[in-house]
Amino acid sequence: MLVLLGCLPGLAAVLALALCARGVERAATAHLAARSPHPARTATGPHTAPRPRIVPRSAWLDEAVGRAQPPPRYDDKVVAVFVHHTDSPNGYDCADVPRIIRYLYAGQTGVRDWDDIGYNFLVDRCGTIYEGRAGGVDRPVTGAHTQGFNHRTAGVAAIGTFTAGVPVPQEMIDAIAALTAWKLGLAGVDPRTTVRLVSSNSLSRYPAGAAASLPALAGHDDGYMTTCPGAALTARLPEIRGTAARLQHRPPTLTGTP
Repeated sequence: MLVLLGCLPGLAAVLALALCARGVERAATAHLAARSPHPARTATGPHTAPRPRIVPRSAWLDEAVGRAQPPPRYDDKVVAVFVHHTDSPNGYDCADVPRIIRYLYAGQTGVRDWDDIGYNFLVDRCGTIYEGRAGGVDRPVTGAHTQGFNHRTAGVAAIGTFTAGVPVPQEMIDAIAALTAWKLGLAGVDPRTTVRLVSSNSLSRYPAGAAASLPALAGHDDGYMTTCPGAALTARLPEIRGTAARLQHRPPTLTGTP
């Protein structure tokens, strides 16, 4: 049952959010985390895309009052993007999105006791992209969004619930495509291709250590047993792949793998 966030005080709203993140892995504790020497990556090469506007964490979280968390962890690069939905109400005012993200953060760090929000990015119905997990949007931050496949991937959460028959705003689709084009372009990956990922957790669709061939732009359910990101958003993934490829100045037909 979906409950409007504005009707609930404080953390009570958190309990109303049946988050898609059931397949999210708990992030590492402080004594296990370490900073990576990997610098921020810049887009170079024939198939890169411009970085879209990304609203920083400071717009929704005051770091001075946020919970203490370990330093971020990093991979060498991002070769795949997993799309999620937050399984929360759709009829929000986009001006309220920072508050909604704070509730999501509180649910994951408070109720679930993770060290940070699991998603690397969040996108609202107006097409605004928000920085999620700490560590730098330009860097390959290891997220906590897709059980078994958090390494070398980025998690993008569409704010809302997109089950069968629910309209997915075009602004949201376009923003996810722009973000995907830029993020995968840093590693030279065509959003329409498949990539090889190795499962780190047997609770995913693949046993730990197994190599899987997954879409470079995947739904959460490609890696984990879930209905996320919802049938309506899943149906739009081919469109997102195509738009992202065009933004990378790719030919209209996929001719090979990177």
